[in-house]
Amino acid sequence: MQTKASGEMKVETKLTKKQYLIAGLNFVLNFAIMLAIAFAMLAVKQKGNTLSFFSVNVGKAVFVLSGVLFLFVITFWFLYFESREVLAKVSKQIEIFVLLDLSFVFSFVTTYLLNDPNARPFGFFAIMCATLMGRKLAIFLNVINALIIFIMDININPVAVESVEILQYCSCMLMSFCAGTMVIFFAHMIKTRLQSVMLFFVFIIPIEIIIVVMEILFGGRTSEWILLAYGAIGAVLSTLLYMILLPVFELIFSELTTFRLREITAPNARLMKKLKNEAPGTYNHSVVVAQLTEACAIAIGEDGELARAAALYHDMGKLKNPEMFTENQSDKNIHNELPPELSAEIIRSHAKDGEKIIKSNHLPEFLADVAVQHHGTLPIKYFYAKALKMSDGEVPLANFSYPGPVPETRIAAIIMIADAVEAATRSIADRSAANIEKLAGSLIEERMNLDQFVNCNITLRDLTVISRTIAQSLSGVYHNRISYPKLKIGKKG
Repeated sequence: MQTKASGEMKVETKLTKKQYLIAGLNFVLNFAIMLAIAFAMLAVKQKGNTLSFFSVNVGKAVFVLSGVLFLFVITFWFLYFESREVLAKVSKQIEIFVLLDLSFVFSFVTTYLLNDPNARPFGFFAIMCATLMGRKLAIFLNVINALIIFIMDININPVAVESVEILQYCSCMLMSFCAGTMVIFFAHMIKTRLQSVMLFFVFIIPIEIIIVVMEILFGGRTSEWILLAYGAIGAVLSTLLYMILLPVFELIFSELTTFRLREITAPNARLMKKLKNEAPGTYNHSVVVAQLTEACAIAIGEDGELARAAALYHDMGKLKNPEMFTENQSDKNIHNELPPELSAEIIRSHAKDGEKIIKSNHLPEFLADVAVQHHGTLPIKYFYAKALKMSDGEVPLANFSYPGPVPETRIAAIIMIADAVEAATRSIADRSAANIEKLAGSLIEERMNLDQFVNCNITLRDLTVISRTIAQSLSGVYHNRISYPKLKIGKKG
């Protein structure tokens, strides 16, 4: 359910020593926070006699400390080898630790209030991770979460001394792992928030099966029907917590999920409505570019919905001065009255303005990145040529170029190409697929010569597919129509 922002061809993230240090300190801090939460929970269970519990159970305290620390170290090394981009982003690390802490707290609270660990929301942590971080990382973190809670259960819970109690917590660890892993592989099927209700059935099946098996083998402690009811409560809690907290995480951490993308790209989304009303030409241009970008993204294996959303927002900076852009002008062109240097500054500022508008509206950071990257460091040729005509000497090209950066993802590169081809196609008479593909090829070649694709891991094959896809799509948008006869027909024919 998480969208892809980097494409199937993975680019290794390089971290500085400072980033490694910050990530390490973040892990140490959150290790201390988790132990503090465990201490607080123990204080509640012991009714304030926490120190006396530790004095009698020194071995348990040492085991908890070493066990949880070991799992944190393993998590750090996993991220180093498999998901280094998480170590580069403090907010993503915080998100992981907040989810771990919440899972720990929810497990404790439900067990404490209902006096049965089978009522825990076993699937909550896994489905949140699958939605926000992707399948691979979610599977690993689900194992870490299950092990941390198991370590806490058998050492902090004072009644976990009998074999039946220990087996019960073993079954809880199994439920957490099985329910979590199962829902991770079903997560991609949930496309709307209403469909999230169906997660209940995914959660409850492995939970109830494990409860029945454990009761058959090691039963006699409690009525089987009561335990099944507790399992159903856990499934309900997992579903409700997911539906309630996911929008909170989307907002706080600017996460891109399928749900979030569909909400912000709906015609009634706030910025979409504003763009449509205040810059209708830009809005129509963005809609066509979004259609082209989605088709190209799917063709080269990128996330179509993410690409469409980025394309819809790529020109949002034009909201600041909509009348300064050709597509929003009627008869009068304001730039005819301005010096080319000022015109170029106004035009190129829309990339940075778009980034600011998107961030100020708490929209996903990826959209802001595309907005500022979709023109890269390209020159604004029209005003540069105008300045050359008005000048006796040389004109610095840098004064008439976008500040960058160049596209850093394949989606940003697609939008750079689609944006240019769509605009250029409006000015040509022959809009056949062959002619549009030739135009797209020349624009792509120009951008390659200007090193616009050096940071986005896009291949020549990708560029060829993009060129052909845009040609096919645009020839459909600007298809020829027959000439209607000039014939007036009355009511009687």
